[in-house]
Amino acid sequence: MKKHITIAILYTLMTSVLLGLAYPLAVTAVARLLYPKQADGELITQDGHLVGSALIGQPFTGPGYFHSRPSAAGIGYDASASSGSNLAPTSKALIDRTEASVAAEQNGAPVPVDLVTASASGLDPDITPAAALYQVPRVAAKRHLPVKSVEALVQEHITQRQLGLLGEPRVNVLELNLALDAMAAKG
Repeated sequence: MKKHITIAILYTLMTSVLLGLAYPLAVTAVARLLYPKQADGELITQDGHLVGSALIGQPFTGPGYFHSRPSAAGIGYDASASSGSNLAPTSKALIDRTEASVAAEQNGAPVPVDLVTASASGLDPDITPAAALYQVPRVAAKRHLPVKSVEALVQEHITQRQLGLLGEPRVNVLELNLALDAMAAKG
């Protein structure tokens, strides 16, 4: 019996070291070597300052910026509280929040659904091309830029489906807003 317990303890320690320490360190080392940008979380810097990640959404609420999807993660875009709202479609809180979002985004045309509903994680950094194009008139007017120039900027920032069939076309809001700031600075 003592022999079996000793073997069980040794196997537990060995697998804990191999699978809990050695394997994660090896995978991390390979990832950092082969894909350094992705392994670091696709961080975006500007003028030497960290401005965000291409993988985590941020709130943009100013009228001169493209707005992100609403977030149900904690206070908003809180990666430690990532989750959906778990509100039912008949929930008064969900209906009120959605109606408030529609009222804030309304420009006379139907509002794209991703501008008024949160994603499942609450951290989605992307919006649909339709949602980005919907916001062009507001952003162009607030920035005193030609609508065609802002529309062209959105078109440049559309990421197509991976391999032509995976996912949906999308626009990263942080990258688009940084390009918008650069465009306005050149002005």
